[in-house]
Amino acid sequence: MLCGAVFASLNKESYFCSMKFPIIAYGDSVLRKKAVDIPKDYPELDVLIANMFETMYGAHGVGLAAPQIGLSIRLFVIDATSFAEDEPALKDFKKVFINAQIIEETGEKWVFNEGCLSIPEIREDISRQDTVKISYYDEKWNHHEEIFNGLAARVIQHEYDHIEGKLFTDKLSPLRKTMLKNRLDSISKGLVKVEYKMKFPSVKKGRR
Repeated sequence: MLCGAVFASLNKESYFCSMKFPIIAYGDSVLRKKAVDIPKDYPELDVLIANMFETMYGAHGVGLAAPQIGLSIRLFVIDATSFAEDEPALKDFKKVFINAQIIEETGEKWVFNEGCLSIPEIREDISRQDTVKISYYDEKWNHHEEIFNGLAARVIQHEYDHIEGKLFTDKLSPLRKTMLKNRLDSISKGLVKVEYKMKFPSVKKGRR
C-alpha cells in the first residue's frame, strides 16, 4: 500500500510509513464530525503526534487537528512560536492537546485574520473571545486545566473547533458565506494550488 493512499480506511500502515500526511480539504465529512476521546493505549500515539507536527511544519501551519488528516479523534497540536514577535510569551509555545474540553470562553471579543490548512487561499476576519479555560492531557498523559489568552487562545480555539466538527468559515455572516461558496466548492474539487499534499473529497479515486 502506498503511504497515505487510503486515509478513510484508517489503515495504520498508511499513517506511520510516511512523515507527512495529506491534509483533508474542505467538504470532506470527517471535518464535520464531533471527534471522540482516545484511550491511553491508543496505538503508536507518539508516532502520530510526531508526524502531525511534521505535516503541520511542512504546510507552514501553526496548528493541526487530527480530523484534518482523516482521524476523528480529540487530538490537536500547536506551535505558535512564530507569533512570539507579537506576543513574547509565545516563545517556545509548542503543545499537544489530547481529549481537550473547553470549560469556558471569556473576555472581550476581538477580530483576527484566520486561515486554515484545509481551506487554502481563503483568509477571513474572525471574532472570538480573548480568553479560554481548557482541560486537556499532554503527550505524556499529564492532565492540565489552564487559562490562555490572546493569540494562544486564538490558535487553541481554532483547532478546538476542528475536533468539534466546526470550521472558521462557520463564523462568517450568511452573506459572506454565499460570496465564498464558489471558492469553497472549488477547493473541495481540488481546483486550488497548494505547496503541500491534500486529499480532496470531490476528486475521484486515482486522481490527485
